[in-house]
Amino acid sequence: MFNHAMNRLLNRGLKPYLTQLFIVILLQAFATAASLELPTLNAGIIDNGVAKGDTHYIWVHGGYMLAVALVQVVAQIGAAFFGAQLAMSFGRDTRAAVFDNVLSFSSREVNQFGAPSLITRTTNDVQQVQQLVLMTCIMILGAPITMIGGVIMALRTDLTMSWIILVAVVVLGVVIGILVTFMGPVFASMQKRIDTLNRVLREQISGIRVVRAFVREPYERDRFAVANRDLTKTALTVGRAMATMFPIVMMILNVSTVAVLWVGSKQIDAGNLQVGQMTAFLTYLMQILMSVMMATMMVIMVPRAAVCAERIMEVIETDSTVVPPENPIMEIGEAGNVQLNGVSFTYPGAEDAVLKDLTFDIRPGTMTAVIGATGSGKSTLVNLVPRLYDATGGTVEVDGVDVRRLDPEILWNRIGLVPQKPYLFTGTVASNLRFGKPEATDAELWHALEVAQAADFVREMNGELDAPISQGGTNVSGGQRQRLSIARAIVKRPDIYIFDDSFSALDVTTDARLRAALVAETRDSAVLIVAQRVSTIRDADDIIVLDAGRIVGRGSHDELLKTCETYAEIVDSQLSVEEAA
Repeated sequence: MFNHAMNRLLNRGLKPYLTQLFIVILLQAFATAASLELPTLNAGIIDNGVAKGDTHYIWVHGGYMLAVALVQVVAQIGAAFFGAQLAMSFGRDTRAAVFDNVLSFSSREVNQFGAPSLITRTTNDVQQVQQLVLMTCIMILGAPITMIGGVIMALRTDLTMSWIILVAVVVLGVVIGILVTFMGPVFASMQKRIDTLNRVLREQISGIRVVRAFVREPYERDRFAVANRDLTKTALTVGRAMATMFPIVMMILNVSTVAVLWVGSKQIDAGNLQVGQMTAFLTYLMQILMSVMMATMMVIMVPRAAVCAERIMEVIETDSTVVPPENPIMEIGEAGNVQLNGVSFTYPGAEDAVLKDLTFDIRPGTMTAVIGATGSGKSTLVNLVPRLYDATGGTVEVDGVDVRRLDPEILWNRIGLVPQKPYLFTGTVASNLRFGKPEATDAELWHALEVAQAADFVREMNGELDAPISQGGTNVSGGQRQRLSIARAIVKRPDIYIFDDSFSALDVTTDARLRAALVAETRDSAVLIVAQRVSTIRDADDIIVLDAGRIVGRGSHDELLKTCETYAEIVDSQLSVEEAA
């Protein structure tokens, strides 16, 4: 499974870089050939130059050795340059592929993987595979050439000591096999531990206010310590295994060296071998065993990189459940009519439907409100219109066209969504407001801020429109985040406005002023509002009451008070607030 994952990822990622890969292989071949030539030249200098006192031979062949060594250095530098370029480009494009596919995910796929895991897969997992590609290009490609060439050259030098090579390589192979068998599952566990650590850390940072409010710092500290300790134990297991490998490899190298010196000295004493030949054979043996050692390093990296490749490919090959149509409709009317016809929705794995047989329409120039108890399906309903989810039954239509047949860009350009949890991006007030309309002028931004009742506090900020906004909008209050999110939707001037409980953090007075300003601003648009407060939606043209995913009431505020018991109960529970308003 691991090799299959690596092959899928490498085949997918390295195709654009075949030219660079060919150059790296060619340079590695030159470098290896040069390295294999040096021991033979050195042996000749020892046996024919030094032993016979031939200084001319030493100078000529010594100069040739320097030239060969220079070729080896240049080839190695070139291989390292092109190998690094290939590996970094591969990592860049793999991260881009993961990110692009994640952007196409619906809420279902994002929840399936989880944000911490997606972050780990895009960063740490890609880095592990990238590191393997880099090591392969710089070190490992030359290893098999060195090993094969070294064996041939060693056998040409002396056949009687070839058994030493065979024994050393077999023993190293057994050690490598044991290590790979052991470390594969450990690396898989290690990546899961990293996911867990990221998840715990992300939850604690995001929920730091809740942690402090409930004085849960000791509990969260212990929870992080457990995740940290589990990762440390796994990493120590990997470290100990690798620490055990190198002494074993060095022991095999040293024992092999002693064996060559022992056997070679007897051959020299018998007159069957020259000192230079033994030196060359010993050098070739070291090259062979070092190439096996480099292969060992790669083999140790492969299990972890293969686990990472499997996780990366899982993201890349996961298709969104919200699938763009094969032949999308690119043009629709500009009215902004929304129709829900017998719409039902069931979350994956759930036994009961969240929404059941909903049928209603939202017309341009009108405000349709949805209200109901917590868990009645209000937020799920508003997610179906922009296709954050696809209805599992019935159809959602915009201007008479099923949203599943529309080009996603056409659909999203028609909708201005203000989510239940307003989110602002790192940047400035202006950059956040221009998120939906990059070409918006400052005048348009200020107009949107005036409508959203946000102009006053923005003018008080240092820099006004250029005032900095931190990640998530944590440097502004909850009510200010909501108003900036509403202003962002207004700047877009869409045909369909969707407000998903977007007024909950506002005081009643600000809420009333904002709704009054919105009436004029959205006069020609269809407006869908989900709210908890009756005061927010009492003036809506059409109020839909949900209970357990079904429509139990529909009409104006006054009509529902008389005809819908559920709505009357909601009003009664908020009566004091209504009177205060």
